[in-house]
Amino acid sequence: MNAMPTFKLSGVALPTDPLFMLDEVCEHFVEHSEVQRDQDVLILKCEIGTADIRLADNRLMIDLTCPTEEALHLTRNMIAEHLFYFAGEEPFELSWESPPPVTRLPNMHEVTVVSAENVTPRMRRVKFACNDIEPFVDGDMHVRLLVPPKGRAPIWPGLGDDGRIAWPKGEDEILVRVYTIRAVDLDRRELWVDFVQHPAPGIETPGADFARDAQPGDKVALIVPGGGDFPKGETVLLAGDETALPAIARIAAEAPAGTRITAIIEVENEAEEQPLSSAASLEVQWLHRSDYPERAPGILRNAIREAIAASAPETYVWVACEKQDVRSIRAFLKDRGHDRRRRYVAWYWERGKPST
Repeated sequence: MNAMPTFKLSGVALPTDPLFMLDEVCEHFVEHSEVQRDQDVLILKCEIGTADIRLADNRLMIDLTCPTEEALHLTRNMIAEHLFYFAGEEPFELSWESPPPVTRLPNMHEVTVVSAENVTPRMRRVKFACNDIEPFVDGDMHVRLLVPPKGRAPIWPGLGDDGRIAWPKGEDEILVRVYTIRAVDLDRRELWVDFVQHPAPGIETPGADFARDAQPGDKVALIVPGGGDFPKGETVLLAGDETALPAIARIAAEAPAGTRITAIIEVENEAEEQPLSSAASLEVQWLHRSDYPERAPGILRNAIREAIAASAPETYVWVACEKQDVRSIRAFLKDRGHDRRRRYVAWYWERGKPST
């Protein structure tokens, strides 16, 4: 019997503090992959490949093993992007041993705007036609939206020598934002993405601006799903504000019969509520910011914490909202001893910072 082919690649990372970076990688990926840690050796296993990262001679030695060349490119990119992110402003170098050249991202798909419409006064839905829709069906929920400058032919990115995405610059600079796939229509070969339309003055919202101005025929690209796992369990708690509403709606729509879901969703007012369809048993609590008393912060955060405290230990907790609220909820889950494998807690925006 012939063995399945494997594709391998080795790299070396030179961070300022290798042990700190190894800890950061472990802390981040433990909620997204199978992680094995033995002191200075870390093994990450995900669907597309395995990364063996070990500390030696004040550096991180990296070995990637993947079933396909495409998976190898994607795993190298995933590791590179995260390592540079964890390095922050500290000096950092990353090199790979004879990586194959990539002139165009293997998981990028050009799509065309079909239509754009308001779902509620502050939520706009853009529908995209996609020739190869299969990769979006069973993957994670999140995609990166790539919007080229108006009036210019798009120059799409590839991978640089260090494994990070090499983005076009200058007049060809691309707008890049992360969104949730609200729905996939296999028959029409369409993807739906919902965009929150922010009313706050003085805050840049380039993604929302794109959705507002999108016209049928506009060409953009999507990088295949990454992140935003679907909860797995008989009992699920979903919670977040309107930035999480597209994901909550899709999770509810795809949940199997027999699942019990409780959802807590904060929106501006009653006009922003959306009907949620589901084969599961679904109970929804809507919170309206317009009804909050003055100087009463943390209402959503407190409601989520109360729901977690009242839930059974086996409940899958899925939360997405503002950064500081997420930090508080993560700390609450940690103090409660909630199983990491039964939670997804992510911040989708940060107060006072550019948003969608």
